[in-house]
Amino acid sequence: MKSSFVFAKIAILLFSLVLLASANHTHEEFLQCLSSRIPKSIIYASNNPSYSNVLDSTTQNPRFLSSSTRNPSVIVTPFKISHIQPTIYCSKKHGVQIRIRSGGHDYEGLSYQSSVPFFILDLRNINSIQVDVEKKSAWVEAGATLGELYYSIAKKSKTLGFPGGLCSTVGVGGQLGGGGYGYQSRTYGLASDNIIDAQLIDARGRILNRKSMGEDLFWAIRGGGAGSFGIVIAWKVRLIDVPSTVTVFETVRMWEDNVTKKFVHRYQRRASNIDKDLTIFLGFRTTNTSDEQGNSKIQIITIISATFHGSRDRLLPLMQEEFPELGLGKEDFKEMSWVQSIVHYNNYKDDDPLEVLLNKTVNFEPNPFKLKSDYVKKPIPDDVLEKLLARLYEEDIGYDFVEFFPYGGKLSEISESEIPFPHRAGNLYNLRYMASWKQGENTTRINNHLSWVRSVYDSMTPYVSKNPRGAYLNFRDLDIGVNPNESDTTSAYNYVKQASVWGTKYFKNNFYKMVFIKTLVDPTNFFTYEQSIPPILHH
Repeated sequence: MKSSFVFAKIAILLFSLVLLASANHTHEEFLQCLSSRIPKSIIYASNNPSYSNVLDSTTQNPRFLSSSTRNPSVIVTPFKISHIQPTIYCSKKHGVQIRIRSGGHDYEGLSYQSSVPFFILDLRNINSIQVDVEKKSAWVEAGATLGELYYSIAKKSKTLGFPGGLCSTVGVGGQLGGGGYGYQSRTYGLASDNIIDAQLIDARGRILNRKSMGEDLFWAIRGGGAGSFGIVIAWKVRLIDVPSTVTVFETVRMWEDNVTKKFVHRYQRRASNIDKDLTIFLGFRTTNTSDEQGNSKIQIITIISATFHGSRDRLLPLMQEEFPELGLGKEDFKEMSWVQSIVHYNNYKDDDPLEVLLNKTVNFEPNPFKLKSDYVKKPIPDDVLEKLLARLYEEDIGYDFVEFFPYGGKLSEISESEIPFPHRAGNLYNLRYMASWKQGENTTRINNHLSWVRSVYDSMTPYVSKNPRGAYLNFRDLDIGVNPNESDTTSAYNYVKQASVWGTKYFKNNFYKMVFIKTLVDPTNFFTYEQSIPPILHH
């Protein structure tokens, strides 16, 4: 019996060594394939002294800095479009999966980690921007950041802008491919709503534009996660007319104050219906305060921040009519240019030069985090909201958030099927729950934080969108469905059915059109990752 056990252990060891040798052989052949076709200076193998720095430099969620699945065999950082096609060829030839990264803000780290052999195509150097003021458009390459795009527009015009997200370090590639919303969206729509052309490299290595790719594929890449269909190397976007002056305000109120509760009660019913030039964001978290006797007390604060596309003279009567309980006056409002408001909300000083938008990294120390999102169609009952916010007391002070971002306005005027992003009319706001924690915490503590945010999410099931329960693609959440890489692929039906669990949450019925398009343009599923759009596989 003992000898049989020893024999089994030896057999397992030998099998593992064979697999390791095979993987090393594949890696060397893949590396050799790349080296013979593109400059060695843009190839970072794991033994390259700069490998770790390149890998970490755009990783925006420290939760994955030490991940065991974060081990790309190679990182390629092309400077030219012509460097990209050879990586597709070598990837296909040697069976090494490709992961495409532009800014590294993906919440589940899917652009830089995988459980299968993979390499990263990092587009950071494919980042040129050409602004055409007369035609009110711009070509922006996928590796540019939103900050670089906003800066480039502002340098050419004081009255043009673009309605993307708020964070300046987000990569354009992922933002525009998945939707993209921020303080401009109620006025001008999503980033993806304002795409008018694109350049995409398909699985065959062809460079396609809107005309040559066809309207179906062009539809799919605008809000459907472009990385499922190819490598978008550049987007042509419509620039929007912005007023010379926008007004911002921020105020912090104590949640226990009845006036604050009255405001939030009204906010749930009005924030998506008010003037579409006004967007009011709410955030809730705990903080440590002191009473009059100097005793320490943990309380929940309500963070209220807003952007209004107009002057404070226009904003004041609007706020007095809609939310008089806040008691805001002219002195609470700051007027600035549209691009200065982006600087303001990225934790810079209001008078900092616009060049701060060119920074590739955030100007604060990010914490590891897990975020989950919902769509709210009916106001959450006051007693339920009380219980939801009380859950913040269960976690470390100041590290966890509940956030409301209002919809309505332009977002409600566009059809659900116009692009893959379907979350339009009928949504009051996007509800977000985030757990974050200090770097270096042990596995048990981290698992507790993850359990907290998942438990909070589960508790809200009766009060959010249903059939399906909606989620936002750019807030990627691997909890909400089956991973196609690990699912039952014994039939095409099962493969697509299991993927539809998460696919319909992100895209509603648009998911099935995307599966059809995927099957036409990438039938072998070359561009694949956790929660990528699956083709109807043929065995």
